[in-house]
Amino acid sequence: MTVEFIGMIGAQHVSEIHAADGPAVNPAFLRKFAQAHEAAGFDRVLIGYGSSSPENTQLAAYAAAHTERLGFLIAHRPGFVAPTLAARTFATADHLTGGRIAVHIITGGNDADQRRDGDYLGKEERYARTDEYLDVLRRVWAAEEPVSHAGEHYRFEDYNAAVRPVRQSGIPLYFGGSSAAALQVGGKHADVFAMWGEPLAQTAEQIAAVRRAAAAAGRAEPPRISVSFRPILGATEEQAWERAHRILDRINAARGGLASFTGPKTLNPGQQVANVGSQRLLAAAAAGELHDRALWTPTAAATNAAGNSTALVGTPETVAAALLDYVDIGVTTLLIRGYDPFDDAVDYGRELIPLVRQEIARRAAA
Repeated sequence: MTVEFIGMIGAQHVSEIHAADGPAVNPAFLRKFAQAHEAAGFDRVLIGYGSSSPENTQLAAYAAAHTERLGFLIAHRPGFVAPTLAARTFATADHLTGGRIAVHIITGGNDADQRRDGDYLGKEERYARTDEYLDVLRRVWAAEEPVSHAGEHYRFEDYNAAVRPVRQSGIPLYFGGSSAAALQVGGKHADVFAMWGEPLAQTAEQIAAVRRAAAAAGRAEPPRISVSFRPILGATEEQAWERAHRILDRINAARGGLASFTGPKTLNPGQQVANVGSQRLLAAAAAGELHDRALWTPTAAATNAAGNSTALVGTPETVAAALLDYVDIGVTTLLIRGYDPFDDAVDYGRELIPLVRQEIARRAAA
């Protein structure tokens, strides 16, 4: 049994409780942030995508040049560049980093943000496009001869790139989404299916749905499962909960949070959200503030669940046990990021990640 830890980095210091500090692209901070995650023992870091954000493939390339083993999970929305260009862009980065690239496919749940980049397709059409896009990516990465394609959204002739991914299996594809269309497309294509942090029972239901979708697509092995959380740690339970409420107060004072790595937040408390993942987090928040061992939902409610926003609150031992509860139901990847992004990454490496890995090793030895 192995568990993959993923963090998240950006090119400036910013979070829901920290106003953006410095220029939009701060090379010194990006370098320091990536190196902190590597030192903390993270396997990969996600670099998000937003219509107002710096281009994340270039951020990954810069960060990779200043780290040795850290992997990079590049968020990517199909539809803004041709799949053939994306295939060789990611394959080139894969070679330059020694095989450290993975791609997180996000079809897009916010129509307004899609339109900022010129995409006016509806949600169902976007998922159909993503399905075709990923078919093309897989095909051209594996092809040893020229490839032609004529589909609903893409058409090309005699594509024959000289650069292919480092691994024969291609570049790992992570996939995010919670709707029925997302389950269908992700169940077909994803190496890792990514979910936001819901209560254990709902997460188990989602895992089962992903596995059914994979089986319906004819896959022998289902995708691995990733779940995302915002751990809030304290030396004691009381200190952890005091810190959690301070964070919540700061989010509320900023009317839903200041910003994120992927751009300014525009949602206001009470505003309706369109994507199913956010709706599910808000439903969990409406059902209660505290679920299972340590899952705390008010941070999701305060931000209208605009991104992964549910917290795990407690001592490192409590939060490690909560993460292992998810491992026990089939989760293989844990994406954790803090509201104090840099300092929390350091703390996770010192106090949280070792506890989870020690328990996984103990179980393996037993």
